Amino acid sequence: MLSPSIQAAAEHLNQGELVAFPTETVFGLGADAENPQAVAKIYQIKGRPSNHPVIVHLAPEADLSYWVKQIPHEAELLIKAFWPGPLTLILQRADHIPAAVSGGQKSVGVRCPSHPTAQALLREFAKQRPNGQGGVAAPSANKFGQVSPTQYQHVLTEFAAEVESGKLWVVAGDDSEVGIESTIVDLSRIAEGVPATLLRPGHISRLQLAEVLGYEPLSKDGNAPQVSGSLKAHYAPKTLLQWLPREEAAIAQLINSVQGIEGTTAKAAWAVLVFDPAGLPTNPAVNYIQMPMEPEQYAKRLYRLLRELDQQGYQRIAVQPLPQDRSWEAVNDRLQRAAAAFED
Repeated sequence: MLSPSIQAAAEHLNQGELVAFPTETVFGLGADAENPQAVAKIYQIKGRPSNHPVIVHLAPEADLSYWVKQIPHEAELLIKAFWPGPLTLILQRADHIPAAVSGGQKSVGVRCPSHPTAQALLREFAKQRPNGQGGVAAPSANKFGQVSPTQYQHVLTEFAAEVESGKLWVVAGDDSEVGIESTIVDLSRIAEGVPATLLRPGHISRLQLAEVLGYEPLSKDGNAPQVSGSLKAHYAPKTLLQWLPREEAAIAQLINSVQGIEGTTAKAAWAVLVFDPAGLPTNPAVNYIQMPMEPEQYAKRLYRLLRELDQQGYQRIAVQPLPQDRSWEAVNDRLQRAAAAFED
Protein backbone atom coordinates (compact mmCIF):
# COMPACT_ATOMS: atom_id res chain seq x y z
CA MET A 1 0.00 0.00 0.00
CA LEU A 2 1.23 3.50 -0.82
CA SER A 3 1.33 6.01 2.04
CA PRO A 4 -1.10 4.40 4.50
CA SER A 5 -2.16 6.30 7.60
CA ILE A 6 0.14 6.02 10.59
CA GLN A 7 -2.50 4.05 12.45
CA ALA A 8 -2.97 1.60 9.56
CA ALA A 9 0.79 1.20 9.13
CA ALA A 10 1.22 0.44 12.83
CA GLU A 11 -1.59 -2.13 12.66
CA HIS A 12 0.13 -3.71 9.67
CA LEU A 13 3.37 -4.01 11.65
CA ASN A 14 1.47 -5.58 14.54
CA GLN A 15 0.08 -8.14 12.11
CA GLY A 16 3.61 -9.26 11.30
CA GLU A 17 3.92 -7.44 7.99
CA LEU A 18 6.53 -5.05 6.56
CA VAL A 19 6.35 -1.26 6.46
CA ALA A 20 8.97 1.07 5.00
CA PHE A 21 9.21 4.51 6.59
CA PRO A 22 11.44 7.60 6.55
CA THR A 23 14.07 8.38 9.15
CA GLU A 24 16.51 11.28 9.27
CA THR A 25 19.33 9.02 8.06
CA VAL A 26 17.76 6.88 5.29
CA PHE A 27 14.41 5.15 4.75
CA GLY A 28 14.03 1.99 6.83
CA LEU A 29 12.39 -1.35 6.05
CA GLY A 30 10.53 -2.17 9.24
CA ALA A 31 9.05 -5.17 11.04
CA ASP A 32 7.95 -5.94 14.59
CA ALA A 33 11.27 -6.50 16.40
CA GLU A 34 9.69 -9.07 18.75
CA ASN A 35 8.28 -11.20 15.93
CA PRO A 36 10.99 -13.47 14.46
CA GLN A 37 8.77 -14.45 11.55
CA ALA A 38 8.22 -10.79 10.65
CA VAL A 39 11.94 -10.04 10.96
CA ALA A 40 12.64 -13.00 8.66
CA LYS A 41 10.57 -11.26 6.00
CA ILE A 42 13.04 -8.34 6.07
CA TYR A 43 15.92 -10.68 5.32
CA GLN A 44 13.97 -12.41 2.56
CA ILE A 45 12.80 -9.26 0.77
CA LYS A 46 16.24 -7.63 0.96
CA GLY A 47 18.27 -10.72 0.17
CA ARG A 48 20.15 -10.06 3.39
CA PRO A 49 22.33 -12.72 5.11
CA SER A 50 20.55 -13.99 8.22
CA ASN A 51 23.61 -13.37 10.41
CA HIS A 52 23.72 -9.67 9.54
CA PRO A 53 22.03 -7.75 12.41
CA VAL A 54 19.33 -5.12 12.06
CA ILE A 55 18.70 -2.08 14.27
CA VAL A 56 15.72 -1.75 16.60
CA HIS A 57 14.06 1.68 16.37
CA LEU A 58 12.34 3.04 19.46
CA ALA A 59 10.07 5.98 20.23
CA PRO A 60 11.47 8.75 22.47
CA GLU A 61 9.34 7.56 25.40
CA ALA A 62 10.36 3.91 25.11
CA ASP A 63 11.70 2.08 28.15
CA LEU A 64 15.20 1.11 27.02
CA SER A 65 15.55 -1.30 29.94
CA TYR A 66 12.87 -3.46 28.31
CA TRP A 67 15.22 -4.08 25.37
CA VAL A 68 18.63 -4.36 26.99
CA LYS A 69 20.13 -5.97 30.08
CA GLN A 70 22.19 -3.01 31.23
CA ILE A 71 22.41 0.70 30.46
CA PRO A 72 25.99 1.74 31.22
CA HIS A 73 26.85 5.30 32.17
CA GLU A 74 28.34 5.91 28.72
CA ALA A 75 24.98 5.03 27.16
CA GLU A 76 23.19 7.50 29.41
CA LEU A 77 25.62 10.24 28.36
CA LEU A 78 25.27 9.55 24.65
CA ILE A 79 21.49 9.22 24.83
CA LYS A 80 21.19 12.56 26.59
CA ALA A 81 23.42 14.22 23.99
CA PHE A 82 22.24 12.63 20.75
CA TRP A 83 18.82 10.99 21.05
CA PRO A 84 16.55 11.39 19.20
CA GLY A 85 19.07 11.38 16.37
CA PRO A 86 21.35 9.39 14.06
CA LEU A 87 23.14 7.33 16.73
CA THR A 88 22.83 3.57 17.24
CA LEU A 89 24.05 2.01 20.48
CA ILE A 90 25.07 -1.64 20.72
CA LEU A 91 24.13 -3.03 24.13
CA GLN A 92 23.57 -6.43 25.74
CA ARG A 93 20.23 -7.79 24.45
CA ALA A 94 17.55 -8.60 27.02
CA ASP A 95 16.83 -12.33 27.16
CA HIS A 96 13.22 -12.03 25.94
CA ILE A 97 14.18 -10.05 22.81
CA PRO A 98 14.52 -12.45 19.87
CA ALA A 99 18.02 -13.13 18.59
CA ALA A 100 16.64 -12.67 15.06
CA VAL A 101 17.29 -8.93 15.27
CA SER A 102 20.90 -9.51 16.31
CA GLY A 103 22.06 -12.08 13.80
CA GLY A 104 22.16 -14.55 16.68
CA GLN A 105 24.46 -12.40 18.83
CA LYS A 106 23.93 -11.51 22.50
CA SER A 107 23.99 -7.81 21.69
CA VAL A 108 21.35 -5.60 20.06
CA GLY A 109 21.50 -2.30 18.21
CA VAL A 110 18.99 0.33 19.34
CA ARG A 111 18.30 3.88 18.25
CA CYS A 112 15.68 6.61 18.54
CA PRO A 113 15.17 8.43 15.21
CA SER A 114 14.40 12.14 15.08
CA HIS A 115 12.31 12.14 11.88
CA PRO A 116 8.76 13.19 12.84
CA THR A 117 7.11 10.53 10.65
CA ALA A 118 9.26 7.79 12.15
CA GLN A 119 8.45 8.99 15.66
CA ALA A 120 4.72 9.08 14.92
CA LEU A 121 4.81 5.53 13.59
CA LEU A 122 6.87 4.21 16.51
CA ARG A 123 4.58 5.88 19.05
CA GLU A 124 1.44 4.49 17.43
CA PHE A 125 3.00 1.03 17.12
CA ALA A 126 3.91 0.98 20.82
CA LYS A 127 0.48 2.36 21.75
CA GLN A 128 -1.17 -0.63 20.09
CA ARG A 129 0.94 -3.13 22.06
CA PRO A 130 -0.58 -4.69 25.22
CA ASN A 131 2.40 -3.63 27.35
CA GLY A 132 3.04 -0.35 25.55
CA GLN A 133 6.50 -1.47 24.44
CA GLY A 134 7.09 -1.60 20.71
CA GLY A 135 10.29 -1.65 18.69
CA VAL A 136 10.62 -1.73 14.92
CA ALA A 137 13.55 -3.65 13.46
CA ALA A 138 14.62 -1.76 10.36
CA PRO A 139 17.65 -1.89 8.10
CA SER A 140 17.72 0.42 5.08
CA ALA A 141 14.88 -0.09 2.58
CA ASN A 142 16.93 -1.36 -0.35
CA LYS A 143 18.21 -4.61 -1.75
CA PHE A 144 21.15 -5.86 0.28
CA GLY A 145 24.48 -4.20 -0.46
CA GLN A 146 23.08 -1.47 -2.67
CA VAL A 147 22.58 2.26 -2.20
CA SER A 148 20.30 3.21 0.68
CA PRO A 149 17.14 5.20 -0.15
CA THR A 150 16.75 8.79 1.00
CA GLN A 151 13.42 9.51 -0.70
CA TYR A 152 9.98 7.91 -0.77
CA GLN A 153 10.25 7.32 -4.52
CA HIS A 154 13.52 5.42 -4.07
CA VAL A 155 11.71 2.76 -2.03
CA LEU A 156 8.87 2.49 -4.52
CA THR A 157 11.36 1.96 -7.34
CA GLU A 158 13.51 -0.52 -5.38
CA PHE A 159 10.58 -2.70 -4.33
CA ALA A 160 8.05 -2.02 -7.08
CA ALA A 161 6.86 -5.64 -7.30
CA GLU A 162 6.58 -6.04 -3.51
CA VAL A 163 4.63 -2.80 -3.15
CA GLU A 164 2.27 -3.74 -5.98
CA SER A 165 1.65 -7.18 -4.50
CA GLY A 166 1.01 -5.78 -1.01
CA LYS A 167 4.03 -7.46 0.59
CA LEU A 168 5.39 -4.05 1.52
CA TRP A 169 3.61 -0.90 2.64
CA VAL A 170 5.44 2.41 2.29
CA VAL A 171 4.78 5.41 4.51
CA ALA A 172 5.42 8.73 2.78
CA GLY A 173 7.46 11.43 4.49
CA ASP A 174 10.02 14.15 3.97
CA ASP A 175 13.40 13.22 2.49
CA SER A 176 16.11 11.98 4.83
CA GLU A 177 18.11 15.00 6.00
CA VAL A 178 21.34 13.24 6.96
CA GLY A 179 21.55 11.02 3.89
CA ILE A 180 23.80 8.25 5.26
CA GLU A 181 23.26 5.59 7.90
CA SER A 182 23.59 6.20 11.64
CA THR A 183 26.78 6.25 13.65
CA ILE A 184 27.13 2.94 15.53
CA VAL A 185 28.88 2.77 18.92
CA ASP A 186 29.45 -0.49 20.77
CA LEU A 187 28.85 -0.32 24.52
CA SER A 188 28.06 -4.01 24.95
CA ARG A 189 31.51 -4.81 26.35
CA ILE A 190 31.79 -2.04 28.94
CA ALA A 191 31.37 -4.52 31.80
CA GLU A 192 34.31 -6.50 30.35
CA GLY A 193 36.53 -3.43 30.46
CA VAL A 194 36.30 -2.58 26.76
CA PRO A 195 35.61 1.16 26.31
CA ALA A 196 33.12 2.61 23.84
CA THR A 197 34.06 1.48 20.34
CA LEU A 198 33.09 3.16 17.07
CA LEU A 199 31.86 0.43 14.72
CA ARG A 200 30.41 2.58 11.93
CA PRO A 201 31.10 6.30 11.45
CA GLY A 202 28.18 8.55 10.63
CA HIS A 203 26.79 12.05 10.96
CA ILE A 204 27.72 12.11 14.65
CA SER A 205 31.49 12.25 14.46
CA ARG A 206 34.22 10.62 16.48
CA LEU A 207 35.09 14.05 17.89
CA GLN A 208 31.50 14.70 19.00
CA LEU A 209 31.41 11.32 20.72
CA ALA A 210 34.72 12.06 22.47
CA GLU A 211 33.43 15.40 23.76
CA VAL A 212 30.52 13.63 25.47
CA LEU A 213 32.32 10.48 26.64
CA GLY A 214 35.43 12.24 27.89
CA TYR A 215 37.61 9.98 25.76
CA GLU A 216 37.91 9.08 22.10
CA PRO A 217 36.07 5.85 21.25
CA LEU A 218 38.22 2.96 20.13
CA SER A 219 38.25 1.79 16.53
CA LYS A 220 36.68 -1.52 15.60
CA ASP A 221 38.55 -4.63 16.73
CA GLY A 222 38.31 -8.30 15.85
CA ASN A 223 36.12 -9.14 18.84
CA ALA A 224 33.54 -6.41 18.24
CA PRO A 225 29.95 -7.42 17.51
CA GLN A 226 28.93 -7.59 13.89
CA VAL A 227 26.69 -4.67 12.95
CA SER A 228 24.75 -3.32 9.99
CA GLY A 229 26.84 -2.00 7.12
CA SER A 230 30.08 -3.55 8.32
CA LEU A 231 30.90 -5.69 5.29
CA LYS A 232 33.83 -4.71 3.08
CA ALA A 233 31.59 -4.23 0.05
CA HIS A 234 28.38 -2.30 0.69
CA TYR A 235 26.37 0.81 -0.30
CA ALA A 236 27.20 0.21 -3.98
CA PRO A 237 25.45 1.64 -7.04
CA LYS A 238 24.75 -0.60 -10.02
CA THR A 239 27.20 1.44 -12.12
CA LEU A 240 30.88 0.59 -11.68
CA LEU A 241 32.40 3.00 -9.14
CA GLN A 242 36.10 3.68 -8.69
CA TRP A 243 38.39 6.22 -7.05
CA LEU A 244 40.34 8.74 -9.12
CA PRO A 245 44.09 8.99 -8.44
CA ARG A 246 45.16 11.62 -5.92
CA GLU A 247 47.73 13.31 -8.17
CA GLU A 248 46.34 15.91 -10.59
CA ALA A 249 48.64 14.77 -13.37
CA ALA A 250 47.39 11.20 -13.01
CA ILE A 251 43.77 12.41 -12.97
CA ALA A 252 44.36 14.39 -16.17
CA GLN A 253 45.95 11.42 -17.87
CA LEU A 254 43.02 9.18 -16.90
CA ILE A 255 40.41 11.73 -18.03
CA ASN A 256 42.12 12.14 -21.39
CA SER A 257 42.02 8.38 -21.91
CA VAL A 258 38.25 8.05 -21.50
CA GLN A 259 36.51 7.06 -24.73
CA GLY A 260 32.92 7.96 -25.59
CA ILE A 261 30.15 5.41 -25.81
CA GLU A 262 30.29 3.71 -29.18
CA GLY A 263 27.71 4.94 -31.68
CA THR A 264 26.98 8.27 -30.03
CA THR A 265 28.73 11.54 -29.28
CA ALA A 266 25.93 13.00 -27.20
CA LYS A 267 26.32 10.88 -24.09
CA ALA A 268 29.23 11.05 -21.68
CA ALA A 269 30.63 7.66 -20.70
CA TRP A 270 31.90 8.62 -17.25
CA ALA A 271 30.40 10.68 -14.45
CA VAL A 272 33.27 12.17 -12.43
CA LEU A 273 32.62 13.52 -8.94
CA VAL A 274 35.07 16.31 -8.11
CA PHE A 275 35.27 19.27 -5.75
CA ASP A 276 36.34 21.71 -8.47
CA PRO A 277 36.62 20.81 -12.18
CA ALA A 278 38.62 23.95 -12.96
CA GLY A 279 42.00 22.98 -14.32
CA LEU A 280 40.95 19.46 -15.28
CA PRO A 281 40.96 18.57 -18.99
CA THR A 282 37.77 18.84 -21.03
CA ASN A 283 36.59 15.59 -22.56
CA PRO A 284 33.13 15.16 -24.14
CA ALA A 285 33.11 11.59 -22.82
CA VAL A 286 33.32 12.87 -19.24
CA ASN A 287 30.64 14.68 -17.26
CA TYR A 288 32.07 16.50 -14.23
CA ILE A 289 29.77 16.77 -11.23
CA GLN A 290 30.86 19.32 -8.65
CA MET A 291 30.44 18.08 -5.09
CA PRO A 292 30.12 20.07 -1.85
CA MET A 293 33.25 20.87 0.13
CA GLU A 294 31.43 20.27 3.45
CA PRO A 295 31.20 16.61 4.54
CA GLU A 296 27.63 16.93 5.85
CA GLN A 297 26.40 18.36 2.55
CA TYR A 298 28.37 15.79 0.58
CA ALA A 299 26.78 12.99 2.60
CA LYS A 300 23.30 14.43 2.16
CA ARG A 301 23.69 14.50 -1.62
CA LEU A 302 25.65 11.27 -2.15
CA TYR A 303 23.07 8.45 -2.21
CA ARG A 304 20.48 10.42 -4.14
CA LEU A 305 23.12 11.30 -6.73
CA LEU A 306 24.34 7.71 -7.09
CA ARG A 307 20.78 6.57 -7.74
CA GLU A 308 20.31 9.29 -10.35
CA LEU A 309 23.55 8.33 -12.10
CA ASP A 310 22.46 4.68 -12.16
CA GLN A 311 19.43 5.77 -14.19
CA GLN A 312 21.46 7.77 -16.70
CA GLY A 313 23.41 4.99 -18.37
CA TYR A 314 27.00 5.85 -17.48
CA GLN A 315 29.66 3.22 -17.90
CA ARG A 316 31.52 4.36 -14.82
CA ILE A 317 31.38 6.69 -11.82
CA ALA A 318 34.78 8.03 -10.77
CA VAL A 319 35.21 9.83 -7.46
CA GLN A 320 37.92 12.29 -6.48
CA PRO A 321 39.54 11.11 -3.22
CA LEU A 322 38.20 12.88 -0.15
CA PRO A 323 40.16 14.67 2.56
CA GLN A 324 41.58 12.30 5.15
CA ASP A 325 40.70 14.34 8.24
CA ARG A 326 38.15 12.86 10.63
CA SER A 327 35.28 15.12 9.60
CA TRP A 328 35.18 13.09 6.36
CA GLU A 329 35.42 9.68 8.07
CA ALA A 330 31.80 8.67 7.45
CA VAL A 331 31.66 9.63 3.77
CA ASN A 332 35.04 7.99 3.16
CA ASP A 333 33.70 4.83 4.79
CA ARG A 334 30.63 4.66 2.53
CA LEU A 335 32.56 5.33 -0.68
CA GLN A 336 35.34 2.89 0.20
CA ARG A 337 32.77 0.14 0.69
CA ALA A 338 30.94 1.10 -2.51
CA ALA A 339 34.19 0.94 -4.51
CA ALA A 340 35.11 -2.40 -2.88
CA ALA A 341 32.04 -3.95 -4.47
CA PHE A 342 33.77 -3.66 -7.84
CA GLU A 343 37.21 -4.85 -6.85
CA ASP A 344 38.50 -8.19 -8.07
